[in-house]
Amino acid sequence: MLPSSMPATGRLLPTQQADGHTQMALDAWLLKRSNGPALRFYRWDGPWLSLGRHQRQWPEHWNDLARRGRLSLVRRPSGGRAVLHAGGLTYALIWPDAPRRRQEAYRQACQWLVDGFKGLGLPLHFGSDPAGAEASNCFASATVADLVDGSGVKRVGSAQRWQNGRLLQHGEILLDPPADLWSEVFGEAAPAVAPTQISRLDLDQQLRQSMIQSWPDFCWQMQPLNTKEVQELDDELASWSEL
Repeated sequence: MLPSSMPATGRLLPTQQADGHTQMALDAWLLKRSNGPALRFYRWDGPWLSLGRHQRQWPEHWNDLARRGRLSLVRRPSGGRAVLHAGGLTYALIWPDAPRRRQEAYRQACQWLVDGFKGLGLPLHFGSDPAGAEASNCFASATVADLVDGSGVKRVGSAQRWQNGRLLQHGEILLDPPADLWSEVFGEAAPAVAPTQISRLDLDQQLRQSMIQSWPDFCWQMQPLNTKEVQELDDELASWSEL
């Protein structure tokens, strides 16, 4: 499945909880610096609304919600539309030398999630909506890069960034979206809560194991940031662009 020229080591990073600027700066830094595939899961300090890299217009009331402290806004290094990060689990996958056929790359980049959720009793399938729909909400449609459950609920929304042949795949795993805030932001009812067996505390651990099994050509190792990398991340964060 994977090119033999790629390094033999895959990097796993510990699950982290931090503000949105730190999380996005770390993913941008990993995209530039990772020599092999890297995977991390994270949660957000408070509710955040991340906007896609090219998303230049959004409803004015989002700014008002931010001013009132209902949420914070941050721009992602990946594309796509707005994602509300609250009550979910986010992942970032860095894949150097991903297949040049992007639809194939997206499918391979998501297969470990399909396998992992199937093992947890929640079969998922790829979406079929065309890319580039006009909705401002990422979860309003499901493309071939997204994963949908048997009831038609989009459970994993994905956004991508290609840079010098490297793929950054962002994914938001929908678990327990806050109904009131979701309605305030998007003007519609929140998607259904995930089944009980999915909303478990060790979901990130379960999905890491699925990645290890799905990409056996790599020796996956847990590697927290070292001192030098923390300094480089601080430099990345200092230059991180605001909205």
